Amino acid sequence: MIYFVRHGQTVWNSENKICGATDSPLTELGHQQAVETAEQITEMGIKADMILYSPLSRARDTAFHIAEICGFPIQEEKRLIEQNFGKYESTPRDGEEFHEAKKQFLNRYEGGESMFRLAQRIYNLLDELKEDGRDFILVAHNGIARVVQSYFYEMTNEEYASFGIKNCEVREYRFTD
Repeated sequence: MIYFVRHGQTVWNSENKICGATDSPLTELGHQQAVETAEQITEMGIKADMILYSPLSRARDTAFHIAEICGFPIQEEKRLIEQNFGKYESTPRDGEEFHEAKKQFLNRYEGGESMFRLAQRIYNLLDELKEDGRDFILVAHNGIARVVQSYFYEMTNEEYASFGIKNCEVREYRFTD
């Protein structure tokens, strides 16, 4: 079983900017969201053998709040780092040029990473976790959430490009044979 949690609100989220691989810290609201999510995980009776988190501070801090409240072991997983959006980092999230660029899966963002490379590293990680057999909470980013969703469910290109989850939203995924 995999549970996916997106990090809490960041400074750049509140400013409607693309964070990507740039390290934008949690806001006070983001810290509060992480604590509330940990409490929600406890109330839901979710059990995990390990929390794996992105090395970016917004995911790390969210994961630490969850680990502290829920008592789960925690470990950094470098492959969970958000996609590098290259020249689009720090630009408006709703920029027209960025939304068109998101539909070009093979192209690397200028100075960044392609969707295919991102999917490769996340799919490889998920394959390893499936083989491992334990239950994990992954704390990462919206771009990673998109890839995780596509691993478990069929999606059209348009669905993939437009998919997103809210800050500190919890999603559950089950591996099938």
